[in-house]
Amino acid sequence: MKDKWSSLSGLVYSTEAGRMCPGCRQAVAQCVCPRAVVPVGDGIVRVSRATKGRGGKVVTLVKGVPLEPAALAALGKQLKAACGTGGTVKDGVIEIQGDHVERVMAALQAPGRRVQRAGG
Repeated sequence: MKDKWSSLSGLVYSTEAGRMCPGCRQAVAQCVCPRAVVPVGDGIVRVSRATKGRGGKVVTLVKGVPLEPAALAALGKQLKAACGTGGTVKDGVIEIQGDHVERVMAALQAPGRRVQRAGG
C-alpha cells in the first residue's frame, strides 16, 4: 500500500517558491520540463464580449491567438494598456475588463492577423 501512495505524493506548493511543477519538482518559473506545443487553430483570432458567470460585468474575450504562453501574456498586457483597463490571460484566452471589442480588434489587426468578431 505504501508503494502505491509514494508515487502520487509530491510537493505541490511551497511558501518559498510558490507553485511547483510536478514533473521536475522545480518552481513553475524555473521549470525545465518541455513546454506544451502551441495550439494550432484555423488562423483566425476571434474577439467577443461576455457577461456569463461574471455577475453581470462585461469582459472582452480574445481567443485563437497562436502564441506561446509568455508571448500571449505580453500581448494581453499590450491590449490592457491600449484599452486602459485591467484583464487577465486564462487557459489561452485573453480577458479584457469592459466592452472594448472594436478597440481590441483594431489593435490586433495592425500586425496583420486575421481578426473576426464572434458572437452577437
